[in-house]
Amino acid sequence: MIKKKKDTISSLATHNKDVGSTEIQIGLLTDKITKLSDHFKKFKKDKHSTLGLTKSVNKRKKLLVYLQKKNPESYQKVIKKLNIRK
Repeated sequence: MIKKKKDTISSLATHNKDVGSTEIQIGLLTDKITKLSDHFKKFKKDKHSTLGLTKSVNKRKKLLVYLQKKNPESYQKVIKKLNIRK
């Protein structure tokens, strides 16, 4: 998990000390969403974690809209790199 998080941060960072930009937040939320989606494939009746998944998806959606308005080139880069349908 930690290695994957570091890989995500290093692949999306805009500069060498970047740890909290919009691109990185979207990447980390995407990792969390895929992890929760895999969890739900095993445990279909886990209704408590669906709230966390819904919140994560909505937060990522808001961040993507923000990034699209502020920096369209970076938005396209993030969409392609993370393979997000939009």
